[in-house]
Amino acid sequence: MKKLNDEELMILVSKGDLDMMTILFDRYHLKIFNYVLKMTRDREISQDITQEVFYKAIKYRASYKKGKFSSWLYTIARNVFSDHYQRQKNKDQRIDDIVYRMEDQQIDTVEQNETREQLHKALDKLHDGDKELIVMNRYQGIKYQEIAEITGSTVGAVKTKVHRAIHKLKDHYLQNI
Repeated sequence: MKKLNDEELMILVSKGDLDMMTILFDRYHLKIFNYVLKMTRDREISQDITQEVFYKAIKYRASYKKGKFSSWLYTIARNVFSDHYQRQKNKDQRIDDIVYRMEDQQIDTVEQNETREQLHKALDKLHDGDKELIVMNRYQGIKYQEIAEITGSTVGAVKTKVHRAIHKLKDHYLQNI
């Protein structure tokens, strides 16, 4: 059964074969966890949200309409995260910000921490939608087409929004230097 693709497995799950969800969970739980972790920067909250994503995937399995499984699952993750954020917002708590991953291993630890702090401040100035696009595209490596499906947008609009979000991040980052 592990040779079946994600969509075939999810069709079996939607027809009641819940054992197939184990395979999908194995394939996607780390991706979903890392996506949520980049948004929350809190391991416990990310674990809870990841668990809720898969719970909802099982609960609403009948709503799966044979599209791309990963897009469907990321849409659930996005909605669960948004619900969590709204609950936190209602409690007057602030969501933690994203720290953009540093690619350059040449920078020493002090400089790297300083750079991360500056980037953290720059990300703090971005709207949540811009942060989300940067996380999906740059951290998760999700292609524009799939982000468009997840967000209910067009590929062209997603490309434009990602491009603009990166420029906003760059502008805010350079102001902090």
